[in-house]
Amino acid sequence: MSKKILISLLLFCLGLFSQAQSYQKMPQGIKATVQGMDVEVAFYTPSIVRVYKTPEGSSYDKKSLVVMKEPEETSVEFAMNKEYIRLKSDALQVEVNSSTGGINFYDATGKVLLKDKDYGTQFTPFDDAGTFSYNVRQAFLLDKDEVIYGLGQQQTGKVNQRNQKLFLRNKNMSICIPFIHSVKGYGLYWDNYSPTTFTDNPQEMSFDSEVGDCADYYFIYGSNADGVIAGVRDLTGQAPLYPLWTLGFWQCRERYKSPDELCEVVDEYRDRKVPLDGIIQDWQYWGCDSNWNSMKFQNPRYINKMGDKEYMKYLPNGENPDARYGTPRIKSPQEMIDYIHKRNAHIMISVWASFGPWTEMYHKMDSLNALLHFETWPPKAGVKPYDPFNPVARNIYWNEMKKNIFDLGMDGWWLDSTEPDHLEVQDKDFDTKTYLGSFRRVHNAFPLISNKGVYEHQRATTSDKRVFLLTRSSFLGQQRYASHSWSGDVVSTWEVMRKQLAAGLNYSLCGIPYWNTDLGGFFAWKYNNDVNNIAYHELHVRWYQWGAFQPIMRSHNSSPVAVEIYQFGDKGDWAYDALEKYTHLRYRLLPYLYSTTWEVTNKAGSIIRPLVMDFPKDKKVLDMDTEYMFGRSFLVRPVTDSLYTWQDKKQNGYQKNMRKIEKTDVYLPKGSNWFDFWTGAKLAGGQTIQREVPIDIMPVYVRAGSIIPWGPAVQYATEKSWDDLEIRVYPGANATFILYEDENDNYNYEKGVYSTITFRWDDSNRTLHISDREGGYPGMLEKRKFKVVLVNQRSGEGDKPLKGGKMVNYTGTAIEVKL
Repeated sequence: MSKKILISLLLFCLGLFSQAQSYQKMPQGIKATVQGMDVEVAFYTPSIVRVYKTPEGSSYDKKSLVVMKEPEETSVEFAMNKEYIRLKSDALQVEVNSSTGGINFYDATGKVLLKDKDYGTQFTPFDDAGTFSYNVRQAFLLDKDEVIYGLGQQQTGKVNQRNQKLFLRNKNMSICIPFIHSVKGYGLYWDNYSPTTFTDNPQEMSFDSEVGDCADYYFIYGSNADGVIAGVRDLTGQAPLYPLWTLGFWQCRERYKSPDELCEVVDEYRDRKVPLDGIIQDWQYWGCDSNWNSMKFQNPRYINKMGDKEYMKYLPNGENPDARYGTPRIKSPQEMIDYIHKRNAHIMISVWASFGPWTEMYHKMDSLNALLHFETWPPKAGVKPYDPFNPVARNIYWNEMKKNIFDLGMDGWWLDSTEPDHLEVQDKDFDTKTYLGSFRRVHNAFPLISNKGVYEHQRATTSDKRVFLLTRSSFLGQQRYASHSWSGDVVSTWEVMRKQLAAGLNYSLCGIPYWNTDLGGFFAWKYNNDVNNIAYHELHVRWYQWGAFQPIMRSHNSSPVAVEIYQFGDKGDWAYDALEKYTHLRYRLLPYLYSTTWEVTNKAGSIIRPLVMDFPKDKKVLDMDTEYMFGRSFLVRPVTDSLYTWQDKKQNGYQKNMRKIEKTDVYLPKGSNWFDFWTGAKLAGGQTIQREVPIDIMPVYVRAGSIIPWGPAVQYATEKSWDDLEIRVYPGANATFILYEDENDNYNYEKGVYSTITFRWDDSNRTLHISDREGGYPGMLEKRKFKVVLVNQRSGEGDKPLKGGKMVNYTGTAIEVKL
């Protein structure tokens, strides 16, 4: 052997030895030192990989606030060459470049999914309120035409999140989640809670966080959108089941100013035979701004103390202390809650994450150093947010809620301002200390932890009532706390309404299933805050129609506008009739919707399904911001343009014309045929049609190969048992639907106390197979009837019971129905 060859061989062996010294093999990954960083790559499951990078020699060991999952045993193959360390599971391949620190992700076949950019990780020293830390930046390379979704709920009106720069810091109307969901079938979660700049341009995509001690992200491969969402839930927690009554209609106003005013609304709905399940008590039941969120009913109008000197100091700012209202009918909060329950409705109450200086809570939190010292809402009142990261503070928060409100029989919590509200923002505000460091470090996780405190405490208090939280802000993982977000205090305009569609679609693709909007928008400034404005009527009706196909249906607006149905006229008036029609429709859909929520809980399903989830091969739907699937069967196309009213500047007002029927575009995705829900007409997919949209019609289509259980006409969700359901079969493809039923509330379902009936449609044999009933629960229907209808153009109007069909007596034993 020549001397030259011997030297080359020696150098090669030394290179391998040196490389081997830089890497440490772990059972499910590797540790490496490269480019001045300590890098860990670990499989949590065959399809989930964590990448964790710290400056070389750092001993920082992070505990995630979001990720709950521990790594499960996963078989990983290892290989090494001069350039890469390769790790391979059954689902993924990962390559770590030993020179640049770049990491490539491939599917099992070797197809490139994502590239962690060479030299793409940066740690820049940063003084975080006296604590040495870093600005942390991580860059990635996407395919040129790759479509990505997610980033929470933004108000840009964009579905595809490419080619933009967004500052991700939670605030009213903007839910900021550093998570992307790719059309290629993967998700990427950047596990950092500080304000973060997301940038995507032709050169790279990056997350740039203001503070952090590590670059920490999770790569989640699902092969399709449902798989990605299932991975997110596996990683961050499953969504518990809401009680049935939450899926009915909720009426809200900013605000009901006394128990009488609130109870009269429920009475009016019951008298008018318009269904309703929930009513919400918004702010100031506690009184004035200095007494903000005392978690007590101290407003004298709520406790029959008008004129009492001890309580008049709590009268809300701006209210006339000399006003006389007469003797109230409902004289206490307990009477109010009991009355609502006697009327077969439920009540939710607003509780904030901040306290005024008059409250006991303010002083208790202050004694713990658990107040955050910056300006919040309401301004100039001395109100301060509390520190939910402090576990003792969370205990105190719940104890006060329980003692003063929950024990009265309260059914749900509106956790408002969970960003929290931040006024007159200054950078020094983020130096404020929390239990987990600076407020800057944990800012975006504030809603996650504040919801956690209420959920976990109520679950520990009782299993007889399911937790239901409505919250204005959110973060990844919040679904595990029974948390339902809405899009914030949006303005009542057509443009803003349309933007909520893109916001909700991206939020759903983050894996968080429950979301809605204030139906009609919150601030009706454009319409001079006049509920009698006919142009506002048109907007409200269209927004409300869309609300019937949101996970939670809730009407709300800012004072002085009130949006109860009777504010829009009476029976026979076009706006009133349209609102009533869609309220009844919502209740007919409850068996479908409750079963869909069970799929959310049991199979990591989704209620709002962007069309890319079901039709990923149809390029026309990849960036569609006008329609979506509601569950797996309904295609919903909200009307987001004014068609029947207009502003007439000459007449200094608004005009309307209801005689001419206008149309709107509807795209029917390819890969399926479609039935017009209203007429039963069948149409081919892969085409754009012009659908007539009179004021009482929003385009809704049902996918061929669907089974829809149609519920009874009711005034509240649990008024009637489902003993006579209409089972609608939309032919054209095979179909499966699982009807889920339980006790409608409590957590016995977690112990298997529920029943399911599986319906399967064999399209070629025109046969519906109804399975044996599985499971059971107290009060379950042992015998029932099903009316099975094959839907076509002769069946009748979709929002009414259909014509024809076969009656079936079902006793829990499998049967077949030939149609």
